[in-house]
Amino acid sequence: MKHPSFANAENGFFAEILVEAVTAVAPALNEESQQVQPALAQLAYLNDAALWQAARSTMPTHARERLAALHDAQAHRPLAPAERTEEQALLQLYRETVLVRAQAAVLLQQRGYDVADPDQFTPLA
Repeated sequence: MKHPSFANAENGFFAEILVEAVTAVAPALNEESQQVQPALAQLAYLNDAALWQAARSTMPTHARERLAALHDAQAHRPLAPAERTEEQALLQLYRETVLVRAQAAVLLQQRGYDVADPDQFTPLA
């Protein structure tokens, strides 16, 4: 549903999305994160339905579970080199997913949608 005024970016869920995106990505702004920039730019060409899908996107369940398992293991012991490489790749996927979600939300807001309601961003089953 379109809303005649933009959601206030200083309050609510929209601000939380942006904070999460910046927090997730800031430590890793490097050449790898620059690879996702063309994809982010292409989001502007998507129709509204595709943008909503992007705004609801999440990491695959198996990737989230594996990242959690690696973090649990890391709390008890140092990760093996292969595990550390896998953890870094999963963190990069997480960062990219958050960036796509945030960019999609920004674009939806610019198109006049009220993105303040967090229920709108529940992943589709």
